[in-house]
Amino acid sequence: MCNEVSRKLDLDLLILGLQQAGIELGFPEGRPNIEPVASVRITDPSVIVRSVRGQAEIVTRRWSWPGQNGKPVYNYRSEGRDFRNSRSQGRCLVPVDGFYEFTAPADPSAKRKDKWLFRWKDAPWFAIAGLWKRDEAAIPADSRHEAFTLLTCEPGPDIAPYHRRQVALLPPDRWAGWLDGSIPAPEAIGPTPAGTLAVERAG
Repeated sequence: MCNEVSRKLDLDLLILGLQQAGIELGFPEGRPNIEPVASVRITDPSVIVRSVRGQAEIVTRRWSWPGQNGKPVYNYRSEGRDFRNSRSQGRCLVPVDGFYEFTAPADPSAKRKDKWLFRWKDAPWFAIAGLWKRDEAAIPADSRHEAFTLLTCEPGPDIAPYHRRQVALLPPDRWAGWLDGSIPAPEAIGPTPAGTLAVERAG
């Protein structure tokens, strides 16, 4: 499962791309200070875009929340679910410029798995469909107790040789409908068509 992404994002470019997709942003917590990094891992904070009371906003939240077994919930299966926005959880976009998958090493003597970087071929960044959630038991129930996870689906042809699942990637024409809930999840989420992604060996 995907447990690492690349987030070399420029905030102005991110805002412009969202505006071109018909999404006008609010900044309830101020403009986020995005530090461009090649590696964001589970439990790290990262930016998400979500809709609260009909207003799209960009905020920074932790990647993963604690599961019932104590393990972090950093990926979440999308099949059979239609995620809706509420006071304590909802849909979000997770902007990245790449994500990583790992395979058994081609060199049998290697101690580490082979690492692969996937990028959207014709765009400087793209969006993963996500779900954000608030811990309602926490007091006070504020941003410190909110986190997000990445939704997953069956893999498309670009990813299938590397992993049996893929993070759910949304093209720009589905971003607004995903956020406001007007597109049912089964219609928005599915395998990425062949040729959408470029893959390269990373490290």
